[in-house]
Order: sequence, then C-alpha cells, then structure tokens
Amino acid sequence: MRIGDAKQTYEADEAIWTTSTQKFWFGLSLLFLLVFPFMADSYLLYLGCLVGIAVISTTGLNILTGFTGLISLGQAGFMGVGAYTVAWLSVNTGLPFPVTLLLAGFMAAAVGILVGLPSLRVKGLYLAIATLAASVFLHFIFAEWESVTGGMGGLSLEPAHLFGWSFQSDFMMYFVIVPLAVLMVLAAANVFRTRIGRAFIAIRDRDISAEILGIDLLRYKLMSFALSSFYAGIAGGLFAYFYRVVTPESFPLSMSIFYLAAVIVGGMGNLLGGILGAAFMTLVPEALKLLTSALTPFYPNAPVFMSPMLEIIFGALIVGFLIFEPHGLAEIWHRIRRFFHLWPFKN
Repeated sequence: MRIGDAKQTYEADEAIWTTSTQKFWFGLSLLFLLVFPFMADSYLLYLGCLVGIAVISTTGLNILTGFTGLISLGQAGFMGVGAYTVAWLSVNTGLPFPVTLLLAGFMAAAVGILVGLPSLRVKGLYLAIATLAASVFLHFIFAEWESVTGGMGGLSLEPAHLFGWSFQSDFMMYFVIVPLAVLMVLAAANVFRTRIGRAFIAIRDRDISAEILGIDLLRYKLMSFALSSFYAGIAGGLFAYFYRVVTPESFPLSMSIFYLAAVIVGGMGNLLGGILGAAFMTLVPEALKLLTSALTPFYPNAPVFMSPMLEIIFGALIVGFLIFEPHGLAEIWHRIRRFFHLWPFKN
C-alpha cells in the first residue's frame, strides 16, 4: 500500500473517485474520447480501435493475474474462442452484434472455467504452463475443426449491424469499441468493491490464509478465470468485427505474451495500469513500423533486421519493468501526481 492510500471509512475505501479533481479529469477524458474520432485521421482511428480492444483484454487478464495472482498464457486462446463464436453466429444465424458479443463472452467464460480447474492444485509457473497448453490446444481446434472454424482459411463475416445501422468503417466501430472498453473498465472497478473482488485480492495476497477465513479457493479462482475469459471473449468478438475475418493465425502465442507484457508494464493489480499498459504495448509495434519506414531509404535491409525485434522488445520490457519498476507505468503516473500535488513544497 502506498503512503496516503489508507482510508478511514468503508465508504471512502469503496469509492472509485476519492476527490473532485479525479472526477474532473475523468469527465475530461470522456470528452476527449468523444471528440477524438471527429478530429483524427483514418490511421489514428485504427489505432484508437486497437487500443480499445487491447484495454478490454488486458483488463480481463489483470483481473486474473494482477488481482487474483494466477498467471495465464492463454489469453489469445480465449480471445480466439470469442472471435470464432462471433464469426460462426454471424455467418449462420444473422443475430445482431450485441447478442453475438454477449454469447462470445459466455462461451469464452465457459472455456476459461475448464482451463481454470487445475488452478487449485497448481500455481505459478505450473499454472502458466497449463494455460499455455490450453492455448495451444485451442489453436489446434481452430485449425482442424474445419466444419465450424473453416480450418486454416478461417471465417469471414459481415459488418456488425443493429437497428438498420451497419458498422463498416473504423469511425463507426470506434463508437462500439471505445464505449464498451470504458464500461468494462468501470465494471471491473466495481467488482473490487464487492465481496468477490475482495476474495480475489485475498487469494492473491495469501491463499492459505484466505481459505482459513472461509473463502472457497476453487470457487473464486474459477470465478476469476470465468470473468477474465469473459473479457477476453468480448475483446475477441470485437476483434472479429473490426477485421471481419478470423483465422487461427489471428491468435498466436505471441498475442498472449503481448497481453501479459501489457499487464506487467502497466502495473499488476491496478486498473489504470492495465489501460496504460494496453495503450503503450499497442503503440510499440506501430512505433517500430514508423522507425523501419524511416530507416529503409538509408538501410534497405531494415525490414529484415527489424522484423524479429518486436518479440525481443516485449521480452526486454517485461524484464526491465520487473527489475526497475515492478509496479509499472501506473506507479510512475502516481509519482508524477504526488510531485505536482506537493509542489512547490516538495524538497
């Protein structure tokens, strides 16, 4: 716990915003998100949609890894379940996208519960390996169950539609993805004001003590897996509607590493950290592309040299933040806030 975080009442401890300044900045952020698509070009809109999808999936993984202490390398697989659920339902039923998205979340949650069953017996590295095996198994199903998934060719789907509206452009999808991201982050914040969220944190801090206090470890661990996978399923469904094609190669192992890196870089157990980490890690590949384009006129082999750099950078960021800033970007942001809060009286 950081200095100044202690609360004197339950109401203060459960409050999402503790000061009027926080409410002001939240409102200003919402205003910025509302105005942004009318000012941004197509490339920035594309990035905004990608960041929104990443925020949803990272928030889900943060619930599992950051708040419950269960390491998972299966986020890409759960997103794939959501994406294929949306694609299959869109192709075969024609349901409106809110229904298909909800069903995608529930399908991913069901798979997450099955994957989470070993979590009572194994944890740490062994649980990470178990979730990695589950992701590999799901990737095998995506590639081989051709009658449902279309095999390696994947599935193509029509744009999201609702009440006669068709969400074909990035501009239209922005108003689906970003509001959903905001709502799901707020929902996650409210989860940790409840008994369920407190149980997650107790399991992370000391699972044996939590069990002695009467917390059913298996029940709450499975709930954490289900909730995290639900978020991943929603993110995967939005991914499918955004690109309008789903293939097994859309959800490689590197995507799971990407989201784990986003949680670590942003700050585990901190919802703001999930947002910052998702945005930062989404923009890193784009920055590399811009750097490659700038270097190509002077160094023609730059694309060949830079192509493997993404995985190296992800690994370096994980190791670097674990060593030098284990609380991630969220802690850096809190330090900046404290500095300006105390300035000019800070020594």
